[in-house]
Amino acid sequence: MAIIKSSMKQLKTITIALVGALTIISCKNEQGKTNKEQIENNEVIIENQIQEGQKIIFQKNLTLQNITFDLSNTGEGSISQLTIQPKGLEIDNKKITLELEGQVTNAEIKDLNADGFPEILIYTISAGSGSYGDVIGYSVNNGKSISQIYFPEISKNEEACSGYMGHDEFAITETTLARRFPIYNDEDTNNNPTGGTRQIKYKLKDGETSRLFVIDKISEY
Repeated sequence: MAIIKSSMKQLKTITIALVGALTIISCKNEQGKTNKEQIENNEVIIENQIQEGQKIIFQKNLTLQNITFDLSNTGEGSISQLTIQPKGLEIDNKKITLELEGQVTNAEIKDLNADGFPEILIYTISAGSGSYGDVIGYSVNNGKSISQIYFPEISKNEEACSGYMGHDEFAITETTLARRFPIYNDEDTNNNPTGGTRQIKYKLKDGETSRLFVIDKISEY
């Protein structure tokens, strides 16, 4: 009888120990599952953040006269970031980063002043329905470095800005920069210009401190 009681006592002890062990294992498995889910969720969040931070709006590689420009425009909404990475310059190939209130639409490369070295022109539009255009330009200095080209605001020329409400198109034609946009009459709505089209041609000139674009010709059709 004593032996039976002893055996039952041992069995009870073993059962309690086994239940405890299974409970601990179950808790650890559940904790491990939770930690794994948290890690996976964090990885998804981080991955999404990286993807959102690196969303590419515009990307282009341009080369002329053994000098290359890698362009990248990233971001979302009304603010974006433009990165310009020159390669092949003798002294300064430093990356340039600019913040834009809008985004890049296109870019071209050309030796506009026939000095044996290229200029790069980057065309942008503002955010919103107006889509006001602008040009970001850089000129290579004797193959050693680059300097930004001054592009004048259209509002500074009365003939050029009369009836202007954005929707610009830019293109290099031979050694000039052409800008075209619809002309708006006083009662026109933003989506219905009735005044025809204006074209402005700019020439690249040497200024006192930097190169700049100056209006060469204005025509309408």
